[in-house]
Amino acid sequence: MPEIIIGRDLEDLKKFGSKGTITIGKNIVGSGFEAHVATPIKMDILRPHVITIVGKRGSGKSYTGMVIAEEISKLPEEIKRNLCVIAIDTQGIFWTMKYPNNKQRDLLYKWNLKPQGFEILEYVPLGHSEIFEKADIPFDRTFSFKPSELTLSDWCYSLNIEENELEGILLSRALNKLEGDYSVDDIAREIRREEFDEKIKLKLENMVLNSKNWGIFSDKGTNIYEFLQPGKIIVFDISLFSGGTGWNIRSLIVGLIIKKIYEARVAARKEEERAIIEEEKRKREIPLCWIIADEAHNFVPSKGKTAATDIMLTVIRQGRQPGISQVFITQMPDKLHSDVLSQTDLIIAHRLTSQRDINALKAIMQTYMLFDIEKYLEELPKVKGCAIILDDNSERIYKAQIRPRQSWHGGESPVAL
Repeated sequence: MPEIIIGRDLEDLKKFGSKGTITIGKNIVGSGFEAHVATPIKMDILRPHVITIVGKRGSGKSYTGMVIAEEISKLPEEIKRNLCVIAIDTQGIFWTMKYPNNKQRDLLYKWNLKPQGFEILEYVPLGHSEIFEKADIPFDRTFSFKPSELTLSDWCYSLNIEENELEGILLSRALNKLEGDYSVDDIAREIRREEFDEKIKLKLENMVLNSKNWGIFSDKGTNIYEFLQPGKIIVFDISLFSGGTGWNIRSLIVGLIIKKIYEARVAARKEEERAIIEEEKRKREIPLCWIIADEAHNFVPSKGKTAATDIMLTVIRQGRQPGISQVFITQMPDKLHSDVLSQTDLIIAHRLTSQRDINALKAIMQTYMLFDIEKYLEELPKVKGCAIILDDNSERIYKAQIRPRQSWHGGESPVAL
């Protein structure tokens, strides 16, 4: 059966064919009432990619992101053992991947698929475990960080203070006098010892001590190699952080996780290169990583920055060499950092209605597009899961119907009736 392969250049097509691809949907032929699905669309996962999934609320963005995770989990063992998926869950909906999608059983059969739950490892912040247990929401493990892993910038962003203001200057002095692994109490103790305005000291000390309530700190912290497991889907549920500082803490967590992944893969890549040079046959110990981030515009915004911005942009620009792929999911592409869109090699665009969001995609329109992007979007059937795919590797654009999920989708809106 003929098939479309996206994300793969001509050289790799000749070398690998369709090996190392995942099926994400089918090509839509025609428009309006005459539209129908035809050729399967497969996506390359052998090489690192930057993928952006956009669309208005309820169009199927998160759904599509988890289809990618499902497909990676179904790969042959010889490929899957070299990959892992890290999913950043800001809405508390990805845990349902453990359960089969029985509500769409008939639709799945039309695609020659069956409902299926997937093995995932659900991580929640150490301090949130009791909340999840009381709500009877399943999770597998907890994660935490050592306070000493945070930089001055991390602290300032999370506490919502400026580095060059009095509070930031005082915090900088205190952190510079600490060595090795230290606790939140150690930071507060150093703040008290400083010769500084007493009101500023009291205010900052209180802010630092209140960080214990975030529930993300411990003396040991979680080892990054616990997350980077071959063939696994790891979900970080950070949905319970709310209020004015909620997104600050979420960004802090995401920044710390990605920083650890990047450092681990950079070190591993050096060993892999050495093994290739010396013609050693050895098993890859640290898998290549696919990072899927929901509501990505909150982590890498078009204006300003967060505790996750610098490291996410670093991975965008330099992640290909260490083997890190990033999937950005957002309903507001105009709020996403321009570097994300400009460095994206695969865009999956579900229906958009905001002119600002459409204009954001227009800004990166490629010369191989025959028509305005609005025309492509207008031609999509009014069916959930339909999208246009811009493939910068093959310099083609496709209309697609994303396949139904085999696992339960927890992101649907509740119904009052």
